[in-house]
Formats: sequence, structure tokens, C-alpha cells
Amino acid sequence: MRFMMLMIPKGYEKAAPGTTPDPKAVEPMMRYNETLKNAGVLLSLDGLHPPSAGARVSFSGGKPHVTDGPFIEAKEVLGGYWMIDVKSKQEAIEWASRCPASDNETIEIRQVFEMSDFPPDVQKAAEKFPDMQPRFNRST
Repeated sequence: MRFMMLMIPKGYEKAAPGTTPDPKAVEPMMRYNETLKNAGVLLSLDGLHPPSAGARVSFSGGKPHVTDGPFIEAKEVLGGYWMIDVKSKQEAIEWASRCPASDNETIEIRQVFEMSDFPPDVQKAAEKFPDMQPRFNRST
């Protein structure tokens, strides 16, 4: 089962463009990332620039509307993510619990849909696009 662990750092919604992590926090986080990799559960990971450097595209009346960051109404934003492949939600929780996160960080865990999770009619609609199927279309 694939799970995305989403890092939500409080205050990051107000961070200026170019804000980077505290170097003191990077080393323990990299050791954690290495532990995930060595255990064979890490599929990918990335940190994200702050929302002030981003943009949102919303759709009203079928037309795109672009808003550049920062996003005043944002209360929580993503700072980064890990994509892991584990046997259960409980195992994903155990991995997230080992993260050397600070008091102002929360990790949200979300299971990724596998094709087998969908009903037959959805699978049939998607089978017309084999190149768009998840690379990890399996359960572990």
C-alpha cells in the first residue's frame, strides 16, 4: 500500500520566498530519510518552496483564474512529502511517528488509491489510458 506522508509546518503559510529549513533540523531529517530508504519503504520525497513563491489556479464558470502566493486564507500548507510503500496504515503511522519533527510540525498520512480500489466501471474508464496508470499498481 502506498501512503503519502504530508509535512504541515505551522507558520510556513507566511514564509517569504526563498525561505529554507534550519540547518540544525536538516541533518536529523536526512538521517530519518535514510532510514526510510534503507528499510526499502521510501518511494520518493521532496520539500516544497513556501506558498509565497507559488500560485493557485481556480476555476469559476469554466475559466481559470490565477492567484499568486501568498494565500491569505491559508491556515495550513504543505512543506514537503514522503511517498512510502508499506503493508498497512498502522505501519505508515509508525514511520511518521519516528520523524524528527519539531513542535510546530504535523504529518498527515493519506493512502494513495490503487486501481484495484476502484469499482469496475471506474477501472474500465481508466483502462483506455494505460500510460496514465499508477506505476505501483499493486498491494503489498
